Amino acid sequence: MQNDPTLNGKYLGSITQDFLKVANALKESAYQIKARKISEFPIFPIAKEELLVGQLLIGIKDKPQLNWNYHISFAEEFVQRNLIEEDKLEEFVANYKDPEEYCCLFVVDEGFVNFVYVPYPLEED
Repeated sequence: MQNDPTLNGKYLGSITQDFLKVANALKESAYQIKARKISEFPIFPIAKEELLVGQLLIGIKDKPQLNWNYHISFAEEFVQRNLIEEDKLEEFVANYKDPEEYCCLFVVDEGFVNFVYVPYPLEED
């Protein structure tokens, strides 16, 4: 599994379209994870089906206009579940982008499993 900051072209449109609808909720959730000192490394696993990692935050069942289910998790849970090997955590942290500017998505779809970082939309004053 790679910690890749770029989106695969197949997913770019689908994820970007959804992301604009959920970005504020994800950004606030990431802030709460950090503020409550749960983790410095929030991760949002997304999939078209429900996942067993993290907790469902925003689901297709509740928001049928979405293409993806959004779960909330963090790096330490990924280590506990062996999705990030303990000896690779330092590398993950080194590549992790600022959670105030980027959303760390863990995309799971038909054999594609990868970390991607999507910048939050700029807030207009």
